[in-house]
Amino acid sequence: MTYAPNQLSIRSDDGYPTRLDEPMGNIARHCPVVHATPEQRQAGPLDEQELAAFEERGFLWFDSFFEADDIEPFFDELSAMERDPELTGSDKVITDPVSGAIRSVFGMHELSERFDRLTRSPRLLKIVEQLLGGGVYVHQSRINDKAGFQGSGFDWHSDFETWHAEDGMPGMRALSVSLMLTDNGEFNGPLMLVPGSHRQFVPTVGRTPDQNWETSLKAQHIGVPTREQLGPIIEQQGIEAPKGPAGSILLFDCNALHASNSNLSPWPRSNLFFVYNSVDNRLVTPFGAKSPRPEHLAARERTPALG
Repeated sequence: MTYAPNQLSIRSDDGYPTRLDEPMGNIARHCPVVHATPEQRQAGPLDEQELAAFEERGFLWFDSFFEADDIEPFFDELSAMERDPELTGSDKVITDPVSGAIRSVFGMHELSERFDRLTRSPRLLKIVEQLLGGGVYVHQSRINDKAGFQGSGFDWHSDFETWHAEDGMPGMRALSVSLMLTDNGEFNGPLMLVPGSHRQFVPTVGRTPDQNWETSLKAQHIGVPTREQLGPIIEQQGIEAPKGPAGSILLFDCNALHASNSNLSPWPRSNLFFVYNSVDNRLVTPFGAKSPRPEHLAARERTPALG
């Protein structure tokens, strides 16, 4: 395998060095959490209490943001995708490392006009644009699926660590919107977050192998904090797992530590993720990889702002 050079020696512009040869301490965040101007804060749609909660905790939950009836038609389209041999054989589809079932499908907004319209929901976009302080585009979209009794989990990680190291995202001016396509309950592997963890960056050790994404999307080993790093943060700040019915949404900061357990219940868990990045935070040369990931994982072309 070919590895990227040590970033500390070649990227003097890197405020968040990671994928290092030797461990280093956590780095205090030097990007705002809420990027709205005073005028944007006043204009809404989030009020000051909600903005303060996002700044403090790094995530917001909206119960039943969309009606369950609005979500139901997506399952027919997903079923059709599962029967499409050209799609299931492409690198946009990631299978579960244990069961072999479909685990993730990337580029959902490009595969489906219905999903694309969802990313442009005016009510949702106004919230995202307020938090990120202006125009946004879709950096990545995907569905994460956990079948009953067999859906594998995801280790603790910060999305920004990967997007910074492997995609070249300069700063923390991005967020994820997770739409619950099924009920997310206590037992079917809901997303867990560490409140407040977005306020510090956790550098990781281990250089990025060539085409790391080919294996990391099934089981991530590079870019994952150690137990020694995670322990004190979680002990101090705790873990929360927002849960609710289909149609609910979770917005979380790009640097929030999160994970999920395996689904040991008979109830499937399907969540759709849209990652929005500020048009003023477009990707540059990766900070910790030899070459950038494919376009369906990280939009690098001149994608126009939504809205």
